[in-house]
Amino acid sequence: MHIEMTRRSFVEKAVLSTAGLALAIDARAQTQSQAPEFKRKIKVGVVGNGGRGGWIAQLFQKHGGFEMHAVADYFPEVADPCGQGLGVDKARRFSTLSGYKRLIESGVEAVALETPPYFFPEHARAAVAAGLHIYMAKPVAVDVPGCLQVLAAAQEATRKNRCFLVDYQMPTDPVNQEVRNRLQAPGFGPICEVATFGHGGGSADPPKTATIESRLRGLIWTNDVAIGGDYIVNFDIHVIDAAIWVVGKRPVAAAGGSGICRPDPHGDARGVCSVIYEYADGLVHNHSGMALPNFAPGDLSCRILGQKGNALFNYSGKTTLRSSDDHYEGAVENLYEAGATRNIAAFYRNITEGLCQNETAHRAVDGALACILGREAAARRMRLTMDALLQENKRLEVDLTGLKA
Repeated sequence: MHIEMTRRSFVEKAVLSTAGLALAIDARAQTQSQAPEFKRKIKVGVVGNGGRGGWIAQLFQKHGGFEMHAVADYFPEVADPCGQGLGVDKARRFSTLSGYKRLIESGVEAVALETPPYFFPEHARAAVAAGLHIYMAKPVAVDVPGCLQVLAAAQEATRKNRCFLVDYQMPTDPVNQEVRNRLQAPGFGPICEVATFGHGGGSADPPKTATIESRLRGLIWTNDVAIGGDYIVNFDIHVIDAAIWVVGKRPVAAAGGSGICRPDPHGDARGVCSVIYEYADGLVHNHSGMALPNFAPGDLSCRILGQKGNALFNYSGKTTLRSSDDHYEGAVENLYEAGATRNIAAFYRNITEGLCQNETAHRAVDGALACILGREAAARRMRLTMDALLQENKRLEVDLTGLKA
């Protein structure tokens, strides 16, 4: 199923304009008067307040079970209006690279991490060490050491009876869930092939400046592998995560090719890729990625081909199943917002009910590793095994020289 979807259209939904902030304040007053009874209010802080981060903060407030206690963003001109719109005291609006540390120390019980993914592993480690619950955007890391650090943080969170939820939307949709349940029936047969598509318009990639400060805004960082992980890791991961969710395992090897095809590129991220994943049982998974401003229809979908049936999972549009004894279809609607809303509600429920198995975090690490495997295999134009990738344990470094500490 093709859909009109680009990174920019995602962000346009999330941008916090001045008018939007005023509406958010009015909506907050209405929501509070109509909100259901909650066991208690959970003090939450949001790290990363631009675009989706500021929008996620509004969804936390709209839920009703959270108290917006603190915000942090590298840029004070982003943190201040976001905090003001959420009613956060000016003393708890933090900025610079170390702002997340002051947010962690500000009295929050939970933290939502919405920065470029290069920073996630360190932020997650610090939050778990402080005994906080974590709500994190995807991808959880840009390299193998970061993935392993996030996995260790999730495991430590479980030991501390703390929640660690990663905000993927496709597995939360009831239509996608119904199709996943139905394809396990005998009439579908064993899964023989998986095909995923991550096609979008990409993000602006202007010339670099003296420091990376200019790369940290407006999704420009998606063009830099060390900051954003590459397009397969940052965007296509939605559908690769969906594939792992459906088949229940991560791939063991990958091969492919990739290239930088966007006009006038300045970052090193590859906007086009073709990857063939292999699974331990012989299952083949074909992935196509494209991030180009070429007006092609967007596509975030995962197709499962069984011996006697086929299923299509979508981020937007119809999700379907056809098999020898079943026929089902339904519309996936408003998943960008509805999925995040469901995840925030699950986060609250997990915290208040002590549900700390943290399964989304473990699957999110598998998904990030699978995407990093595909990125590296395609960039090197070779077959690469997951074992070899893990043994390399290559760390990506970002030059933070000149940034405000």
